[in-house]
Amino acid sequence: MSARDDIAAGRTSLGIELGSTRIKACLVGSDPAEVLATGTFSWENRLEDGLWTYALDDVWTGLRAAYAGLVDDVERRHGLRPETFGAIGISAMMHGYLALDADGGLLVPFRTWRNTNTGPAAAELRAALGVNIPLRWSIAHLHQAVIDAEPHLPRLDFVTTLAGYVHHALTGERVLGVGDASGMFPIDAATADYDAGMLRSYTELAGDRLPAPLTALLPAVRAAGAAAGTLTDEGAALLDPTGALRPGIPLCPPEGDAGTGMVATNAVAPRTGNVSAGTSIFAMVVLERPLAEQHDELDIVTTPAGDAVAMVHCNNGASELAAWAGLFGRFAAAAGQPLDEDAVFDVLFREALAGEVDAGGLLAYNHLAGEPIAGLAAGRPLFVRTPDSDFHLANFVRAQVYGVFGTLALGMQVLTAEGVELDRMLAHGGMFRTAGVAQRFLAGALAAPVAVGDLASEGGAWGIAVLASYLAAAEEFTLGDYLDQRVFASASVAVVDPDPADVAGFSSYLDRYRAGLAVEAAAVASL
Repeated sequence: MSARDDIAAGRTSLGIELGSTRIKACLVGSDPAEVLATGTFSWENRLEDGLWTYALDDVWTGLRAAYAGLVDDVERRHGLRPETFGAIGISAMMHGYLALDADGGLLVPFRTWRNTNTGPAAAELRAALGVNIPLRWSIAHLHQAVIDAEPHLPRLDFVTTLAGYVHHALTGERVLGVGDASGMFPIDAATADYDAGMLRSYTELAGDRLPAPLTALLPAVRAAGAAAGTLTDEGAALLDPTGALRPGIPLCPPEGDAGTGMVATNAVAPRTGNVSAGTSIFAMVVLERPLAEQHDELDIVTTPAGDAVAMVHCNNGASELAAWAGLFGRFAAAAGQPLDEDAVFDVLFREALAGEVDAGGLLAYNHLAGEPIAGLAAGRPLFVRTPDSDFHLANFVRAQVYGVFGTLALGMQVLTAEGVELDRMLAHGGMFRTAGVAQRFLAGALAAPVAVGDLASEGGAWGIAVLASYLAAAEEFTLGDYLDQRVFASASVAVVDPDPADVAGFSSYLDRYRAGLAVEAAAVASL
């Protein structure tokens, strides 16, 4: 069948992901490996009253714009405008806190994963539940509200993530994919549902400070391939105010960006992993066995199918690097040689290849927000050099790229000490678009081969479109087999092995980086 036939007959799957800087829509047809159209909308978080948030008006403005852009792209490429799809999937940034009342109204501004005000709650939860509960998890945000006796709690009826909120608005269903749910509250791998023993422990901890049992406040958990509702009349109008989109389309369980990143890189099987680099950066490693000890640097989440994953999550990713690229882009324009954003990155990244393997003694900290792995409650981006550092552009850019991977490498060393082994680590995100640069440096940072696939460039929006397409195949395939046999069977993957010189150079950089965290902490305390 042609792409046009698929679109006309509704043999397509639409994925929409609300990322930290872009809302992106992606359409696939009967061959889920082929992207038929895309649409995007750029947005940014904002710091309001000391908390990172996004306005919900921007959520719907962005969703409509991304969807409209996709429809326009379908018409431009294929000569018709779609009115229905075979399935839809919604994905978004994991964690955070969206608190709704019984009418679906927002009780407090959306609190994103980036907030680090939940330290007291996370400490109480670790003691009560016996597992690591990171600051960004939804239960940490909820319990911090309990500790603070926030006035909205008596009216609280539903707690969810951003993906769960959008899915609920489109379908009326209070459900969440198991991968996204695993960043709300711990999941029991045997049941692929919230851990029953820990729910009881939390009930004792919260006492009468919540208006209902936690199970009544959280969304129901669904694994990949399970039914999760259909698009309502109201949901269709929210997504497409023109009225062209027809209701009744099935939706897959809404997932988090970590889960869609695993799908987009075919990293859902044990001994596989992926690194996703955006506003945050995180690594996901699918485990063969439980870890021997609890580690504050790691949290245990799941794949969209429910398998246990060790996650190294860093609040700060490529935003500071992008800010420097913007500065150099402005310099080029002021000099009468304007370059678009991709061209600026390409020039800078290729210059970095000429840098010294340890970045010449330079250090870059990308901490715009707090970074729990590094022990930082807040962030202050810093570029540091000593008088005898070799300060030139190639070393400067290499230091900035290394800085993106610095905190991630600290967390990954914990997994190495646990004896966790990987057959492959796949990377995706915009900074890997320049071939052979960030990928090579990451291989040096992890001392492991790093692969970049030709499909991962569309990222999580494509990943959730694939999960939507899996709805029709779940009775025939496991998710891993579906990806291997139907999605990635003919995909090309470029693998870069670690260069021993890069490994040694990054190790030297990381030693300085670890020692220099005292400087970063002093900046947080002083500025």
